[in-house]
Amino acid sequence: MIEQFEFVAKAIADRNRVRILKMLESGPLCVCRITMALDLAPATVSKHLSVLKSAGMILSDKRGRWAYYRLADREVNPYAPAVLAVVGAALAEDPAVLADRRALDSLAAIPAERLCDEGPAVLAGLDRHGLATLGRYKEATPTG
Repeated sequence: MIEQFEFVAKAIADRNRVRILKMLESGPLCVCRITMALDLAPATVSKHLSVLKSAGMILSDKRGRWAYYRLADREVNPYAPAVLAVVGAALAEDPAVLADRRALDSLAAIPAERLCDEGPAVLAGLDRHGLATLGRYKEATPTG
């Protein structure tokens, strides 16, 4: 039983995993959206999602070629619901969490299929404000 608690404790011991949990409060998200919002490598995000899933804190659904992740709505790990409740009640005004919400809002208009197929190149289609919101304006704008 202590092993199950340890999985949950380790899962929330990383700030990016907590940020993912906060992002999933708004509903299911594809890996591509999470990757773009956090500005992390896909392999890094996949590892974080794997840890959260192993801890019973999130579930995944396959939709065509893409996997969508959501907060666990059934008990996989007996400690996960209580920890999810604490995470849900915490950090609402944290600057990183607020920035993640803005990033997700900027990506909301882009269909998941396009976002996942084109990856970071899709950012070229965002206006200057959208790129700045994502913290990618420098990367997407040619220098010189």
